Amino acid sequence: MAGSAQPVIGGSDRPTIDMKYVRTLLLELLEIPSPTGYTDQIVHRVGDELRQLGIPFELTRRGAIRADLEGELRSPDRALVAHLDTLGAMVKALKSNGRLALAPIGTWSSRFAEGARVSVFTDLGCRRGTILPLKASGHTFGDDVDTQPIGWDYIEVRLDEIVQSAEELVTLGIHVGDFVAVDPAPEYLPESGFLNSRHLDDKAGVAVVLGAAKAVLDAGRRLPIDCHLIFTISEEVGSGSSHTLHGDVAEMVTIDSATQAPGQNSSEFGVTIAAMDSAGPFDWHLNRKLIDLCDEHRIRHHRDVFVHYRSDSASAVEAGNDLRTALVCFGVDASHGWERTHDGALQALGDLLVLYMLSEPTFLSDRESMTSVIEEFPTQPIEMAEPADGALPEHEAQ
Repeated sequence: MAGSAQPVIGGSDRPTIDMKYVRTLLLELLEIPSPTGYTDQIVHRVGDELRQLGIPFELTRRGAIRADLEGELRSPDRALVAHLDTLGAMVKALKSNGRLALAPIGTWSSRFAEGARVSVFTDLGCRRGTILPLKASGHTFGDDVDTQPIGWDYIEVRLDEIVQSAEELVTLGIHVGDFVAVDPAPEYLPESGFLNSRHLDDKAGVAVVLGAAKAVLDAGRRLPIDCHLIFTISEEVGSGSSHTLHGDVAEMVTIDSATQAPGQNSSEFGVTIAAMDSAGPFDWHLNRKLIDLCDEHRIRHHRDVFVHYRSDSASAVEAGNDLRTALVCFGVDASHGWERTHDGALQALGDLLVLYMLSEPTFLSDRESMTSVIEEFPTQPIEMAEPADGALPEHEAQ
């Protein structure tokens, strides 16, 4: 990257996210099928985008991407992590009626699969079809269409082919184990700023990460420390970033979707900073840094806890990486189903990522993986807070 180090941040001095770039790239990424295990095409597309941006990168054997933005210091370095893979399905059985039984890839309800248009990737090329419940016609089954059970054993793929037996399916090149990709069916509404689509998790995160990197590059800003952009290919099945960090990353921010629903504190209209997911709490100090950046620069943000949620941060720690982790999210309604997000969430997330990339390391001492100098080790506050003027303690308030 060209240019010399500059102070982080500051109103008009802050690089601006090109939201048209983010939206255009996101819509393109959504149209590339990438269920976990069938991600080569989207790896090539993101690799092409990194080349266009002038960002060097390397690939793992299976296609996870690690791109590098050089900073003034090599260490301690940081990483932004998003995943390229999506939910999908696999052919579980060839049925005697010429239809296909499915097993899910990733964790999602079959109720969201019903009615989806799909691509089946076979030995002889792609075949198109529709996922239907076993009893799909009210004219035939009457009220049974509303009372049949919900589950992957109660749906099937109807192919758009002249086929009525398992033998004819084999003739078409279809076999057990073929990948099935679900159409995203995106729709962007510029008047309201909403984007509806399957697979916003996590292609919206990928587009925002690239948008943030582009903003920094276009502004000619040099980062204070190295920042790696990591794109994983198996987050939806749990392994994600377990094999992409090389052991040298000191702090890692995962970018993913925040589940907006009753009982959650997330929103579609700002960035969500997670305190904890199902794998446990994130790093307190790194989280405080992200919250302070939002407060200082008036970025709309929310804090939340996800008890039925696991991210790339978990797989990184479980693989033995000793690093600080955090999770920042764009708000999504109906996650792992018919997802919806808003320009406001993508904008806020991008602004925070730019500020974070331009910020100093959370702790310079993290450049060493081990230390014997306990005085350099940080502390978390435990002092009692001063009561607000005229306010009663919470347990006394009426």
